Amino acid sequence: MAEDRALTISEAMGLAKGALESVSVRVVGEVSEFNDKPGYKAAYFTVCDEGASMPCMMWRDAYIATGVGLRCGVLVELQGSFSAYVPKGRMQFMVKRLSLAGEGMLRMQVAALARQLEVEGLMRPDRKRPIPRYPERIAVVTSPRGKAVHDVIRTLRRRYPLAELMLAGVTVEGADAPRAIVQGLKAAADAKPDVILLVRGGGSYEDLMPFNHELVARTVAACPIPVVTGIGHEPDDSIADMVADLRASTPTAAAEAVAPSTEELSAVLGSASNMLGRALQHRVQAAEHRLSLLARRPVFCDESLLVGQAWQALDSMALALSTAIPRRLVRDTERLTYVHDRLVRVGPRIHERAAESLGRNAARLGDLSPLGILGRGYAVCFASDGQKVVKAASDVSPGDRVSVRVAQGRLGCIVETAEAEV
Repeated sequence: MAEDRALTISEAMGLAKGALESVSVRVVGEVSEFNDKPGYKAAYFTVCDEGASMPCMMWRDAYIATGVGLRCGVLVELQGSFSAYVPKGRMQFMVKRLSLAGEGMLRMQVAALARQLEVEGLMRPDRKRPIPRYPERIAVVTSPRGKAVHDVIRTLRRRYPLAELMLAGVTVEGADAPRAIVQGLKAAADAKPDVILLVRGGGSYEDLMPFNHELVARTVAACPIPVVTGIGHEPDDSIADMVADLRASTPTAAAEAVAPSTEELSAVLGSASNMLGRALQHRVQAAEHRLSLLARRPVFCDESLLVGQAWQALDSMALALSTAIPRRLVRDTERLTYVHDRLVRVGPRIHERAAESLGRNAARLGDLSPLGILGRGYAVCFASDGQKVVKAASDVSPGDRVSVRVAQGRLGCIVETAEAEV
């Protein structure tokens, strides 16, 4: 090709393309435009800084393999070479490697930790505890020199001066901040307050990174006392906010969340007082109405209604008794007279029969009496002891003394002979 020959547009662009592709660099910039429509073979985006912008292109497979989700405002680090799109005559940067840079890398790490804690269930709504409505002791974990602690104290003094305020001063920024925050939370929990406020004022994303630390997040989740966070400003959202029992947008909002205003408390107490007064009045009126109904009952107006029936029963029994006794006496008198008359009539006959029977028995007894036998001339012979009756001659011997009982008296005798009859 002659050096003085004019190049065609295609030749010139091809020459420029070859020259650009020989330049391989690594750049850092902020994504200002991003286009990743379905069906495209590549992802197209633009990065810029304060003075320039640069169109970029990355093949879709390589972009997906990075695992980075691009969006406007993300700071990225790119490695690749320049090239030119000949049909359009446009220069672009062919990206071979892509990663988040600066805050973007931090956000990616925070997002990964958030996903892990969410899988573990630390962000579940049912795990979070209710905040006491009227806390008596409030602990604040924050920097003792920051604006946040003054905002909290001022808000609590204005809204709810009844609560006791405890402060755990800790470092909330820098490499030592996570450890200090954990120690402050544990110290606050040991004091056994009703609620703990974990707060700090606004700052950059890097300034708020201690509240995205895994150790801080797990300490907040495991705290035995309900934790309310107020970290940064409204758009800021940390992992500590996600696992806390309640997330407030600012330190002031956190103080307002745990402290009812005195006006609200007065209104609630006033309303409760009015309701209690009305309820008590209704109760007294109802009791008075019931008492009045009971007082108008006949049983309380006429005492005879209570004892009248008993009185009638008593009169009836007295009447029955007054008539029963004389009747019973008359009947008993009549019966006694009847028995006496009968005894008078029957008595002599009974006496005669008894006398006859007695005479017969006496005669019979006299017939059977030993004395009667003795009266007829018989005698009884007793041994010398006077007790044993001699029934046979063999019971005595000659010379024995015996006693003989006759009808009238006894005879002392001496046996001369004793002969048994055959």
